[in-house]
Amino acid sequence: MATTWEDLAAEKKRRQAASIPKEWLITLPTDDVLDVTNIPANCGLLSPLELEITETREAATILSKVASGEWSSVQVATAFCKRAVIAHQVTNCLTEIFIDRALQRAAWLDEQLRSTGKVVGPLHGLPISLKDQISIEGLETTMGYASWVGKVAERDATLAEILVECGAVLYVRTNVPQTLMWPETYNLLFGRTVNPANRTLTCGGSSGGEGALLGVRGSILGVGSDIGGSIRIPAAMNGVYGFRPSFHRIPYDGSANSLGGQDSLPSVLGPLSTDLGGIKLFMQAVIGQRPWLKDPLSLRKHWDEDEYRLIEHGGGKKLTFGILWNDGLVLPHPPIIRALEITKNTLIAAGHEVIDWKPYKHDELYEVTKGIWAAAGDADYKAVVSQTGEPLLKSMGATNSPEPAAYIKSTGISAFELFKIQKKRALLRKEYLDYWQSTKALTSTGRPVDAIISPVAPFPPPPHGKNTSAEYTLIWNVLDYPACVFPVTKVDPVLDKPKPAHAFLSKVDQKIYGFVRCLHDSPETFKNAPVGLQLVGRSQEDEAVIAMTEIVDAALKATFQDKPRL
Repeated sequence: MATTWEDLAAEKKRRQAASIPKEWLITLPTDDVLDVTNIPANCGLLSPLELEITETREAATILSKVASGEWSSVQVATAFCKRAVIAHQVTNCLTEIFIDRALQRAAWLDEQLRSTGKVVGPLHGLPISLKDQISIEGLETTMGYASWVGKVAERDATLAEILVECGAVLYVRTNVPQTLMWPETYNLLFGRTVNPANRTLTCGGSSGGEGALLGVRGSILGVGSDIGGSIRIPAAMNGVYGFRPSFHRIPYDGSANSLGGQDSLPSVLGPLSTDLGGIKLFMQAVIGQRPWLKDPLSLRKHWDEDEYRLIEHGGGKKLTFGILWNDGLVLPHPPIIRALEITKNTLIAAGHEVIDWKPYKHDELYEVTKGIWAAAGDADYKAVVSQTGEPLLKSMGATNSPEPAAYIKSTGISAFELFKIQKKRALLRKEYLDYWQSTKALTSTGRPVDAIISPVAPFPPPPHGKNTSAEYTLIWNVLDYPACVFPVTKVDPVLDKPKPAHAFLSKVDQKIYGFVRCLHDSPETFKNAPVGLQLVGRSQEDEAVIAMTEIVDAALKATFQDKPRL
């Protein structure tokens, strides 16, 4: 019987390995093979049909073929189970692997379709992966803690229940960083998840397992969570789409979490997908099940088709986008600036208007966010690790740094001090709303700016242990602005050479410039690294944000069809 955290971790890893069919093990690439995105197509495990299924980018296509009987749910589930296991072998992206349950579920769906002639729901037969927070009855929810090995869920999380009602096939859960409060993915239970485009680089976090799995196409649609960028950072760093919904649009009830009870700045659940259509499909399906009847915190707000049609944004015919070139504290580095320029030029060519977005009190909003996160000190994390003596990680690097992470404070603050932070947050949200409204004086449409195009991070995915920045994403969490990530390009070692030192905006800016400049001394450092951006709208404008991201994404695809976005 396991008695220490090390014993618990070793026992869990043994059980995880046993959940993989031996005939699905592949010959692993050597460490010098950095890009593993083509391994599934070349390893010989997948049949031609399984390759066709898993190479399909559009979730709607899979749903259509299953509904018509061209593909069975079992065929689709088998293909994605196999590909997910391949992805895990080359990136270490999975935690729970429950193939037998998935195939039984898929067989039941096939029987329902045969016997009734009808699909079970809008996601009938679609495999959906889940971040290791979304509880499933009978399975452990460890959330990256060795101390939670053996913590078996007694019921499905509300979101898992709804996805099953919609006809989805749940088949794997994905890796996270210990505590979740990191933009990377490493823990003492399952280890580190790497970026499939370049395994020397981070996959991001905290939904990093989802990002890596989607990057290898071991999933077409997955679920992550986001309290400060944890959906959007992995989406951008793995070249896929990711959506951070507004507070309480997607039910969180029954899912595990850090900082439980902290509701000043809630975490949200949301989708990541290889296809932007998958983002819309997920949101429509989940909201269509009226989650407010299952989760008391879910907003009673149906999918708003008028909002999706951009009725309040000129019907989408001519939109005004604000480009956030920097946040006033850290200047993004060449690949990110190039992605912004590509997007700007593409939108102008498509007939839209683009203006500069000047950051408004981002530094104060950052401090408010970090004040809320650290309000209880390290009590939440220590309450977990103290159960077994598991060390509390202070770094995502190769060694556990003696310096505490920015979000970990040894002592908390009083309730009164937290009240003051919450009050300041409310005042800043009002000021930002007024600031956004004032931009109607700058646009040719007479409307305020329709959406903001922003970096996701000031740099592309860096080497492991070096991803210390979440400011470009957390700003939208504290304001509760929905944001959707879309891929733009990849790092080009010729086009993205470091620029001469600029007038630094802050000490952090100077530090990051030096760090990235040093990395660029080796042109291979960022080889093949994906670069994405995010489109940001105002609170509860989720449908409009999805629609406007579709417009931007379509313009990029039309402009660069069959050509690299250089």
